[in-house]
Amino acid sequence: MMKLQGVMLNTHRVSSRNVTSAYAGSVKWKPAKSIWFLTHLVLTLFIAPFVISLSSVFIFIILTATTLCFGHSLGMHRLLIHRAYECPKWIEYLFVYLGVLVGMAGPIGMMIQHDLRDWAQRQKACHDYLLHGSTMIKDAWWQLNCDLVLNNPPKFEIEERVSQSRFYQLLEKTWMFQQLILALPLYIYGGFAWLVWGVSVRIVISVGGHWLIGYFAHNQGDKTWEVEGAAVQGHNIRMAGFLSMGEAWHNNHHAYPGSAMLGLYKDEPDPGWWVLNALHNLGFVKNIKLPKQLPVRTELVTVSNNMAQRVERVPQGCKVAQFLRKGI
Repeated sequence: MMKLQGVMLNTHRVSSRNVTSAYAGSVKWKPAKSIWFLTHLVLTLFIAPFVISLSSVFIFIILTATTLCFGHSLGMHRLLIHRAYECPKWIEYLFVYLGVLVGMAGPIGMMIQHDLRDWAQRQKACHDYLLHGSTMIKDAWWQLNCDLVLNNPPKFEIEERVSQSRFYQLLEKTWMFQQLILALPLYIYGGFAWLVWGVSVRIVISVGGHWLIGYFAHNQGDKTWEVEGAAVQGHNIRMAGFLSMGEAWHNNHHAYPGSAMLGLYKDEPDPGWWVLNALHNLGFVKNIKLPKQLPVRTELVTVSNNMAQRVERVPQGCKVAQFLRKGI
Protein backbone atom coordinates (compact mmCIF):
# COMPACT_ATOMS: atom_id res chain seq x y z
CA MET A 1 0.00 0.00 0.00
CA MET A 2 1.23 3.50 -0.85
CA LYS A 3 0.89 6.29 1.68
CA LEU A 4 0.27 9.80 0.37
CA GLN A 5 2.16 12.69 1.94
CA GLY A 6 0.67 15.89 3.35
CA VAL A 7 -1.39 17.34 6.19
CA MET A 8 -4.45 16.12 8.06
CA LEU A 9 -7.76 17.35 6.67
CA ASN A 10 -10.10 18.64 9.41
CA THR A 11 -13.71 19.74 9.23
CA HIS A 12 -14.04 23.48 9.54
CA ARG A 13 -17.62 23.68 10.83
CA VAL A 14 -17.60 20.98 13.52
CA SER A 15 -15.48 20.84 16.66
CA SER A 16 -15.47 19.02 20.00
CA ARG A 17 -12.98 18.27 22.77
CA ASN A 18 -15.02 15.40 24.23
CA VAL A 19 -13.65 12.02 23.12
CA THR A 20 -17.11 10.40 23.38
CA SER A 21 -18.93 13.06 21.37
CA ALA A 22 -19.00 11.04 18.16
CA TYR A 23 -20.46 7.83 19.57
CA ALA A 24 -22.13 8.30 22.98
CA GLY A 25 -25.82 8.93 22.44
CA SER A 26 -29.17 7.40 21.51
CA VAL A 27 -31.46 7.30 18.50
CA LYS A 28 -34.83 8.98 19.00
CA TRP A 29 -37.94 8.89 16.83
CA LYS A 30 -38.54 12.25 15.18
CA PRO A 31 -42.28 12.61 14.49
CA ALA A 32 -42.13 15.33 11.81
CA LYS A 33 -39.38 13.56 9.83
CA SER A 34 -41.10 10.18 10.11
CA ILE A 35 -44.61 11.34 9.26
CA TRP A 36 -43.21 13.31 6.29
CA PHE A 37 -41.53 10.28 4.74
CA LEU A 38 -44.15 7.69 5.66
CA THR A 39 -46.98 9.80 4.24
CA HIS A 40 -45.25 10.01 0.87
CA LEU A 41 -44.38 6.30 1.10
CA VAL A 42 -48.04 5.36 1.60
CA LEU A 43 -49.06 7.49 -1.38
CA THR A 44 -46.31 5.89 -3.45
CA LEU A 45 -47.22 2.31 -2.56
CA PHE A 46 -51.02 2.47 -2.46
CA ILE A 47 -52.04 5.35 -4.74
CA ALA A 48 -49.34 5.89 -7.39
CA PRO A 49 -49.70 2.45 -9.09
CA PHE A 50 -53.41 3.09 -9.71
CA VAL A 51 -53.02 6.54 -11.27
CA ILE A 52 -49.92 5.85 -13.33
CA SER A 53 -49.69 7.19 -16.87
CA LEU A 54 -46.95 7.67 -19.42
CA SER A 55 -46.93 11.42 -18.85
CA SER A 56 -46.79 11.07 -15.04
CA VAL A 57 -43.76 8.78 -15.28
CA PHE A 58 -42.13 11.27 -17.66
CA ILE A 59 -42.74 14.10 -15.18
CA PHE A 60 -41.31 11.93 -12.39
CA ILE A 61 -38.12 11.20 -14.36
CA ILE A 62 -37.55 14.82 -15.43
CA LEU A 63 -38.17 16.31 -11.98
CA THR A 64 -36.15 13.63 -10.19
CA ALA A 65 -33.15 14.03 -12.50
CA THR A 66 -33.31 17.83 -12.31
CA THR A 67 -33.62 18.10 -8.52
CA LEU A 68 -31.01 15.41 -7.83
CA CYS A 69 -28.44 16.70 -10.31
CA PHE A 70 -28.77 20.49 -10.12
CA GLY A 71 -30.25 20.54 -6.62
CA HIS A 72 -28.81 17.86 -4.39
CA SER A 73 -25.49 17.09 -6.06
CA LEU A 74 -24.44 20.44 -7.55
CA GLY A 75 -26.36 22.74 -5.20
CA MET A 76 -26.49 21.27 -1.72
CA HIS A 77 -23.45 18.99 -1.79
CA ARG A 78 -20.70 20.26 -4.07
CA LEU A 79 -21.52 23.97 -3.66
CA LEU A 80 -23.25 24.80 -0.36
CA ILE A 81 -21.50 22.18 1.77
CA HIS A 82 -18.06 21.87 0.16
CA ARG A 83 -17.71 25.13 -1.82
CA ALA A 84 -16.01 23.11 -4.54
CA TYR A 85 -16.69 25.78 -7.15
CA GLU A 86 -17.85 29.39 -7.43
CA CYS A 87 -20.86 30.82 -9.25
CA PRO A 88 -23.12 33.88 -9.21
CA LYS A 89 -25.43 34.15 -6.21
CA TRP A 90 -28.55 33.64 -8.35
CA ILE A 91 -27.24 30.28 -9.57
CA GLU A 92 -26.36 29.23 -6.02
CA TYR A 93 -29.84 30.13 -4.78
CA LEU A 94 -31.50 28.36 -7.72
CA PHE A 95 -29.48 25.18 -7.26
CA VAL A 96 -29.97 25.08 -3.49
CA TYR A 97 -33.69 25.69 -3.93
CA LEU A 98 -33.87 22.71 -6.28
CA GLY A 99 -31.99 20.79 -3.57
CA VAL A 100 -34.68 21.70 -1.05
CA LEU A 101 -37.29 20.29 -3.43
CA VAL A 102 -35.58 16.89 -3.18
CA GLY A 103 -37.35 16.65 0.18
CA MET A 104 -34.57 15.76 2.62
CA ALA A 105 -34.13 18.93 4.68
CA GLY A 106 -33.54 22.66 4.52
CA PRO A 107 -30.13 24.05 3.54
CA ILE A 108 -28.81 24.54 7.07
CA GLY A 109 -30.22 21.20 8.18
CA MET A 110 -28.48 19.49 5.27
CA MET A 111 -25.18 21.11 6.21
CA ILE A 112 -25.48 19.99 9.83
CA GLN A 113 -26.50 16.43 8.91
CA HIS A 114 -23.67 16.10 6.40
CA ASP A 115 -20.95 17.71 8.50
CA LEU A 116 -21.83 15.78 11.66
CA ARG A 117 -21.59 12.48 9.79
CA ASP A 118 -18.46 13.57 7.91
CA TRP A 119 -16.74 14.68 11.11
CA ALA A 120 -17.78 11.64 13.13
CA GLN A 121 -16.64 9.15 10.50
CA ARG A 122 -13.13 10.59 10.66
CA GLN A 123 -12.86 9.84 14.39
CA LYS A 124 -11.56 6.54 15.71
CA ALA A 125 -15.09 5.51 16.67
CA CYS A 126 -18.58 6.84 15.99
CA HIS A 127 -22.19 5.82 16.62
CA ASP A 128 -23.75 3.13 14.41
CA TYR A 129 -26.27 5.70 13.22
CA LEU A 130 -23.47 7.82 11.77
CA LEU A 131 -21.59 4.96 10.10
CA HIS A 132 -24.61 2.96 8.87
CA GLY A 133 -23.39 0.16 11.11
CA SER A 134 -26.67 -1.65 11.84
CA THR A 135 -28.71 -4.13 9.82
CA MET A 136 -30.31 -2.75 6.67
CA ILE A 137 -33.85 -2.71 8.10
CA LYS A 138 -32.80 -1.08 11.35
CA ASP A 139 -30.66 1.46 9.57
CA ALA A 140 -33.50 2.33 7.18
CA TRP A 141 -35.82 2.99 10.12
CA TRP A 142 -33.19 5.07 11.88
CA GLN A 143 -32.15 7.18 8.92
CA LEU A 144 -35.61 7.82 7.47
CA ASN A 145 -37.58 8.23 10.71
CA CYS A 146 -35.23 9.12 13.54
CA ASP A 147 -32.41 11.41 14.63
CA LEU A 148 -29.34 10.76 16.74
CA VAL A 149 -29.18 12.62 20.05
CA LEU A 150 -25.55 12.71 21.22
CA ASN A 151 -24.76 13.04 24.91
CA ASN A 152 -21.99 15.53 24.15
CA PRO A 153 -22.78 16.98 20.73
CA PRO A 154 -20.06 18.92 18.93
CA LYS A 155 -20.27 22.59 18.13
CA PHE A 156 -21.34 23.80 14.70
CA GLU A 157 -20.21 27.05 13.18
CA ILE A 158 -22.15 27.74 9.99
CA GLU A 159 -20.63 30.58 7.99
CA GLU A 160 -22.58 33.85 8.13
CA ARG A 161 -23.20 34.00 4.39
CA VAL A 162 -25.43 30.99 4.96
CA SER A 163 -26.67 31.36 8.54
CA GLN A 164 -27.49 35.06 8.11
CA SER A 165 -29.02 34.74 4.64
CA ARG A 166 -32.73 35.55 4.75
CA PHE A 167 -33.29 33.30 1.76
CA TYR A 168 -31.69 30.31 3.46
CA GLN A 169 -33.45 31.08 6.74
CA LEU A 170 -36.78 31.08 4.91
CA LEU A 171 -36.03 27.78 3.19
CA GLU A 172 -34.92 26.24 6.47
CA LYS A 173 -38.23 27.11 8.13
CA THR A 174 -40.45 26.17 5.19
CA TRP A 175 -38.63 23.41 3.29
CA MET A 176 -41.52 20.94 3.53
CA PHE A 177 -44.05 23.54 2.34
CA GLN A 178 -41.93 24.38 -0.72
CA GLN A 179 -43.40 21.26 -2.32
CA LEU A 180 -46.68 23.17 -2.62
CA ILE A 181 -45.13 25.55 -5.14
CA LEU A 182 -44.40 22.54 -7.34
CA ALA A 183 -47.56 20.60 -6.46
CA LEU A 184 -50.02 23.30 -7.60
CA PRO A 185 -48.97 23.49 -11.28
CA LEU A 186 -48.55 19.71 -11.39
CA TYR A 187 -52.16 19.24 -10.29
CA ILE A 188 -53.50 21.97 -12.58
CA TYR A 189 -51.83 20.63 -15.73
CA GLY A 190 -51.68 16.90 -15.02
CA GLY A 191 -54.21 16.12 -12.34
CA PHE A 192 -53.74 13.76 -9.41
CA ALA A 193 -51.38 11.46 -11.34
CA TRP A 194 -48.83 14.23 -11.96
CA LEU A 195 -49.17 15.38 -8.36
CA VAL A 196 -48.49 11.96 -6.83
CA TRP A 197 -45.71 10.99 -9.22
CA GLY A 198 -44.15 14.45 -9.38
CA VAL A 199 -44.07 14.95 -5.62
CA SER A 200 -44.59 11.83 -3.47
CA VAL A 201 -42.98 9.17 -5.68
CA ARG A 202 -40.10 11.53 -6.45
CA ILE A 203 -39.49 12.24 -2.75
CA VAL A 204 -39.61 8.57 -1.77
CA ILE A 205 -37.22 7.51 -4.54
CA SER A 206 -34.87 10.43 -3.92
CA VAL A 207 -34.76 10.28 -0.12
CA GLY A 208 -34.98 6.49 0.06
CA GLY A 209 -32.40 6.12 -2.71
CA HIS A 210 -30.08 8.52 -0.92
CA TRP A 211 -30.27 6.34 2.19
CA LEU A 212 -29.82 3.09 0.24
CA ILE A 213 -26.71 4.31 -1.58
CA GLY A 214 -25.35 5.70 1.68
CA TYR A 215 -25.88 2.36 3.40
CA PHE A 216 -23.94 0.38 0.79
CA ALA A 217 -21.36 3.14 0.29
CA HIS A 218 -20.33 2.76 3.93
CA ASN A 219 -20.42 -1.03 4.07
CA GLN A 220 -19.33 -2.62 0.80
CA GLY A 221 -18.05 -1.83 -2.68
CA ASP A 222 -14.84 -0.93 -4.48
CA LYS A 223 -12.10 1.06 -2.78
CA THR A 224 -9.26 2.99 -4.35
CA TRP A 225 -8.17 4.60 -1.07
CA GLU A 226 -8.45 4.13 2.66
CA VAL A 227 -8.33 6.85 5.29
CA GLU A 228 -6.14 5.66 8.15
CA GLY A 229 -7.64 6.06 11.60
CA ALA A 230 -11.19 6.67 10.32
CA ALA A 231 -14.11 4.88 11.96
CA VAL A 232 -15.55 3.96 8.56
CA GLN A 233 -14.36 3.86 4.98
CA GLY A 234 -16.26 5.00 1.92
CA HIS A 235 -16.92 2.62 -0.99
CA ASN A 236 -17.63 3.24 -4.67
CA ILE A 237 -20.98 1.79 -5.76
CA ARG A 238 -20.34 1.36 -9.46
CA MET A 239 -23.83 0.32 -10.52
CA ALA A 240 -25.29 3.51 -8.98
CA GLY A 241 -22.72 5.97 -10.31
CA PHE A 242 -24.90 7.28 -13.15
CA LEU A 243 -28.29 7.23 -11.41
CA SER A 244 -26.90 9.03 -8.33
CA MET A 245 -25.52 11.87 -10.48
CA GLY A 246 -22.02 10.78 -9.43
CA GLU A 247 -22.71 10.73 -5.68
CA ALA A 248 -22.15 6.95 -5.47
CA TRP A 249 -18.39 7.38 -6.02
CA HIS A 250 -18.19 7.66 -2.26
CA ASN A 251 -14.72 6.23 -1.76
CA ASN A 252 -13.46 9.03 -4.01
CA HIS A 253 -15.42 11.54 -1.95
CA HIS A 254 -13.99 10.27 1.34
CA ALA A 255 -10.53 10.66 -0.14
CA TYR A 256 -11.10 14.12 -1.66
CA PRO A 257 -14.19 15.66 -0.02
CA GLY A 258 -13.44 19.11 -1.40
CA SER A 259 -13.33 17.98 -5.03
CA ALA A 260 -16.06 19.15 -7.41
CA MET A 261 -15.38 16.00 -9.45
CA LEU A 262 -16.62 12.76 -7.85
CA GLY A 263 -16.07 10.30 -10.71
CA LEU A 264 -12.31 10.76 -10.88
CA TYR A 265 -11.63 8.28 -13.68
CA LYS A 266 -13.11 7.93 -17.14
CA ASP A 267 -14.78 4.64 -16.25
CA GLU A 268 -16.68 6.36 -13.40
CA PRO A 269 -19.74 8.17 -14.85
CA ASP A 270 -20.42 11.45 -13.07
CA PRO A 271 -23.40 13.35 -14.59
CA GLY A 272 -23.01 16.09 -11.99
CA TRP A 273 -19.49 16.74 -13.22
CA TRP A 274 -20.60 16.67 -16.86
CA VAL A 275 -23.09 19.45 -16.13
CA LEU A 276 -20.58 21.40 -14.05
CA ASN A 277 -17.96 21.11 -16.79
CA ALA A 278 -20.48 22.44 -19.35
CA LEU A 279 -21.40 25.34 -17.05
CA HIS A 280 -17.69 26.12 -16.71
CA ASN A 281 -17.35 26.17 -20.48
CA LEU A 282 -20.30 28.56 -20.63
CA GLY A 283 -18.63 30.82 -18.09
CA PHE A 284 -21.29 30.42 -15.39
CA VAL A 285 -18.97 28.76 -12.84
CA LYS A 286 -15.30 29.24 -12.02
CA ASN A 287 -12.53 28.20 -9.63
CA ILE A 288 -13.50 24.52 -9.74
CA LYS A 289 -11.59 22.51 -7.13
CA LEU A 290 -10.08 19.20 -8.20
CA PRO A 291 -8.07 16.61 -6.19
CA LYS A 292 -4.68 17.92 -7.32
CA GLN A 293 -5.57 21.37 -6.00
CA LEU A 294 -6.46 20.13 -2.51
CA PRO A 295 -4.09 19.70 0.44
CA VAL A 296 -2.48 16.26 0.32
CA ARG A 297 -3.38 14.03 3.28
CA THR A 298 -0.90 11.94 5.25
CA GLU A 299 -3.68 9.61 6.37
CA LEU A 300 -4.77 8.76 2.82
CA VAL A 301 -3.49 5.40 1.56
CA THR A 302 -3.85 3.95 -1.94
CA VAL A 303 -5.14 0.37 -1.84
CA SER A 304 -6.01 -0.23 -5.52
CA ASN A 305 -3.63 -2.45 -7.50
CA ASN A 306 -4.52 -1.16 -10.98
CA MET A 307 -3.83 2.56 -10.67
CA ALA A 308 -1.40 2.49 -13.62
CA GLN A 309 -4.15 1.29 -15.97
CA ARG A 310 -6.73 3.88 -14.94
CA VAL A 311 -7.24 7.09 -16.92
CA GLU A 312 -7.93 10.22 -14.89
CA ARG A 313 -10.82 12.46 -15.88
CA VAL A 314 -9.84 16.07 -16.59
CA PRO A 315 -11.83 19.22 -17.42
CA GLN A 316 -12.64 19.29 -21.10
CA GLY A 317 -13.74 21.88 -23.61
CA CYS A 318 -17.31 21.55 -24.82
CA LYS A 319 -17.86 22.67 -28.42
CA VAL A 320 -21.61 23.13 -27.93
CA ALA A 321 -21.07 25.18 -24.76
CA GLN A 322 -18.36 27.25 -26.42
CA PHE A 323 -20.66 27.92 -29.38
CA LEU A 324 -23.49 28.96 -27.07
CA ARG A 325 -21.14 31.15 -25.07
CA LYS A 326 -20.26 33.13 -28.17
CA GLY A 327 -23.94 33.85 -28.67
CA ILE A 328 -24.58 34.93 -25.08
